[in-house]
Amino acid sequence: MSVGINSRMVAFVVHALAVVVLVMVFVWSICYRGGFAWESTNKTLIFNLHPVLTLISLVILGGEAIISYKSLPFGKRANKLIHLVLHAIAIILGILGIYAAFKHHNEKHIPNLYTIHSWVGIGVIVLYSLQWLYSFIVYFFPGGSSTLRRDLLPWHVFLGVFVYVLAVGNSVLGFLEKLTFLEKSGLDKFGSEAFLVNFMAIITILFGAFVLLIVYSKAPPTDEEDNYSYSAI
Repeated sequence: MSVGINSRMVAFVVHALAVVVLVMVFVWSICYRGGFAWESTNKTLIFNLHPVLTLISLVILGGEAIISYKSLPFGKRANKLIHLVLHAIAIILGILGIYAAFKHHNEKHIPNLYTIHSWVGIGVIVLYSLQWLYSFIVYFFPGGSSTLRRDLLPWHVFLGVFVYVLAVGNSVLGFLEKLTFLEKSGLDKFGSEAFLVNFMAIITILFGAFVLLIVYSKAPPTDEEDNYSYSAI
């Protein structure tokens, strides 16, 4: 079952939402939270890398990678390579973003992994990495047989969508968690920063929703044989 829309037109909405949420997270991190640093006496600057890197990687790059087969006008092989590389970059930046949170906690002597956000986050990066590894072996190098690839494709799609939905949901959960901590520390619940964080969460949800819409849209027509890759992610 597929949705009868022009996936390449809808992809422009995805790209626009990506730009909007990127601008918002940088404004929040720089203008409201003070900027970034890998080493600093102000440990907040270290933590600020966490939401930026994880949002860029697991949500934005992950979403762009997922829709690459249906949003890009290139051939199957080129789209497959772009799909693979974007996911690889997402994993690397995601790991750095998660490490930034651990580094911040360790240097401030805050316990690690005590919230559902952190638990789900570890699960997301582990599942994301395993999904990429098995997909690399089966679909890229050394590559499985045509029958194996066809048989595993539904599972590849299911796991990819499942992990991506977890990533988007956990990002929103992270915004909620951080905003709750800030408000307990005295941040105005109806101030500009609170509204900015809430709107970031909403844009993140919309971004993920449009990515999923493209996933379940009709595949672009192609003259290439063995075009099963276009049928989903």
